[in-house]
Amino acid sequence: MSSTTDRSEILCVGEVLWDSLPAGLFLGGAPFNVAGHLHSLGVPVGVVSRVGQDRLGAEALQRLARNGIDTDLVQVDPALPTGFVSVTVDCDGIPAYDIVKPAAWDHIELREGLLERAAEATAIVFGSLAQRDPVSRATIERLCEVNVPKVFDVNLRPPYDDPGIVRHSLAHADVVKLNEHELRQMAAWFGLPAGLREGTAVLAERFGCGTICVTRGGAGAVLLHRGRWSEHPGYRVEVKDTVGSGDAFLAAFLSGLLAGHEDEAILQHANLLGAYVATQYGAIPVYQQETLALILAVNQPPPLPLPPVAADAVFFQKNAQTAPVENAAG
Repeated sequence: MSSTTDRSEILCVGEVLWDSLPAGLFLGGAPFNVAGHLHSLGVPVGVVSRVGQDRLGAEALQRLARNGIDTDLVQVDPALPTGFVSVTVDCDGIPAYDIVKPAAWDHIELREGLLERAAEATAIVFGSLAQRDPVSRATIERLCEVNVPKVFDVNLRPPYDDPGIVRHSLAHADVVKLNEHELRQMAAWFGLPAGLREGTAVLAERFGCGTICVTRGGAGAVLLHRGRWSEHPGYRVEVKDTVGSGDAFLAAFLSGLLAGHEDEAILQHANLLGAYVATQYGAIPVYQQETLALILAVNQPPPLPLPPVAADAVFFQKNAQTAPVENAAG
């Protein structure tokens, strides 16, 4: 695809790979999944990754292009294979991952024009898993030096859960999304308070992150944004698998954040989309409006109306003055 001088896109940086699930082979990787959902929500995106010069790599590029997602920042490695993950899902729909190494996405290079493209972006989304190899890690670190909002999607996958990498990533992040298990791991690493609210507040203060969202699986999510605390209890659904639910949540969350919606409405929409993906097989299912409506119908209280879009909405950036944490109802 041809490039433009002002893309106003979100760049999703990291792994593109194939998930081998019980239901079949699905194109995935957290950055790819987030990009796919952002695209479905009408947000311009670009994917920065690397695939192998093999059939799976060619198919990945074709699928990205077919779905209208720019592929000119997806590199092709002449030697390393396209990423592959064997996924098993337990009776509760919770996945376990066997992530093949090495893979092409371990060697994302800082090619000509990438920093310029990043400087034009609305935001850069990056995770911890894609930093397991020094080559991709160095590229991500350079991109994090660009003066645009950075979104750190914590993605701890043992044995690729290095506290040093997480600490460095938190130091760059304006927005952080993690789950409560990852928050507990950070509490152990960084000496945070054990409580959900207290741990989140200290994490935000210590690393200068203006926005932190903690997902809680079926129990919903909590959000600390500009010193304000909000919660959503989540939606009860019949789970098929949870692969991609957190990525769908993040895409809806970022879409609402950029649009300037109220915190409670952002959490409502993000939880709804995350819950919907858990009712489907694969990480980026087609949105079925009747199923989304049914989830809302069987869950009470009734949903909040989405407020008008704020045209001048921006991310809450590092080093801006924050207000004290307060209750969302206050």
